[in-house]
Amino acid sequence: MTWQVFTVVDLRQELVRAMAAGEASVREVSQRMSVSRQTAYKWSARYKAEGDAGLQDRSRRPVVSPRRTPADMEERVCKLRRLHPAWGGRKLRRRLKDLGVEGVPSPSAITDILARNCLLSADRRIKRDWQRFEAQRPNEMWQMDFKGDFALPTGRCYTLTILDDHSRFNLCLQACADQRGETVKSQLLPVFATHGLPETILVDNGPPWGSGYSRQPHTRFTAWLMRHGVYISHGRPYHPQTRGKDERFHRSLGLEVLQTRSWLDLDEVQLALDPWRNVYNFERPHEALDYAVPAARYVRSPRSLPSRLPPVEYLPTDDVRRVQRNGEISYRGREVRIGKAFTGEPVALRATEEDGTWDVYYCKQRVGRVDLRSSHPHDL
Repeated sequence: MTWQVFTVVDLRQELVRAMAAGEASVREVSQRMSVSRQTAYKWSARYKAEGDAGLQDRSRRPVVSPRRTPADMEERVCKLRRLHPAWGGRKLRRRLKDLGVEGVPSPSAITDILARNCLLSADRRIKRDWQRFEAQRPNEMWQMDFKGDFALPTGRCYTLTILDDHSRFNLCLQACADQRGETVKSQLLPVFATHGLPETILVDNGPPWGSGYSRQPHTRFTAWLMRHGVYISHGRPYHPQTRGKDERFHRSLGLEVLQTRSWLDLDEVQLALDPWRNVYNFERPHEALDYAVPAARYVRSPRSLPSRLPPVEYLPTDDVRRVQRNGEISYRGREVRIGKAFTGEPVALRATEEDGTWDVYYCKQRVGRVDLRSSHPHDL
């Protein structure tokens, strides 16, 4: 036996011909063909207008798309994305509006444009649920750190970064050959001359700003900062989120600059860092700032770098001792280790409300406590 095969188009032809012959009502023809009356009228109208061709399947895509982004706007979005491959829909939209472009599509529409043009990154970020902290005003706190180093044909590159906590403004982005305190000083002095002094600098516990010893965390470099009236705050060990803004800055720096190519030397790295820093501060919308640029929230510190440091002064009621070469002072018949970071410098012992205990100050920062009630008062 040979089976006769009917296609969907064959059934539509049978439907419209039965309707045209008038042998039965539209309702009866629809019931017999198991379609609605609306469907029957639709195919009948197409057949009358186009013949058999009108019974073929058609694309569901609209003939016109009045809401589709104009081609010139789509090209502007793609051009800006190619210039900044790590920027998402929100940043691209804000930057286009800042440039005075009219009719900028929504962030989701921009994401669709990126997808259509194969410009959408596969990166998916994990949102963490820790509490955000932000300084209340510019220069209240700076965050300072080195980006993870990488090899060069002539050595290694350590990228020094300094970020204002309130505005996210980048104050220093410098390719360095090492992480020594003297190297950081040479970079900080022009930063201080340009932007003034911050109230506090937040750092981690590694060199050159941390000794790795929790009871005596300071180094010669942090003592130098204290001498200039800058308070030093060490983040919690093994908690990089304490310096989350600088860590986030490092991720953008790596993704948008350092990981894009190989580098010959420090000069070549710096030639790439300088223009990117300008884009970051003055052009790149920042999500945490409601898509404003960092420069919109930053102003210079009113505390200028002094041309000459005044002598260290303490309260008349303080007991002042000079730290010896071994990092110790002698106090009330005991040898107390203050730390070699303060060798040759005067420190003040200030009585607390607890008998037998004194807070130790260098300049205006408390750097430890002496407890003569303890059987081991040798360390702070």
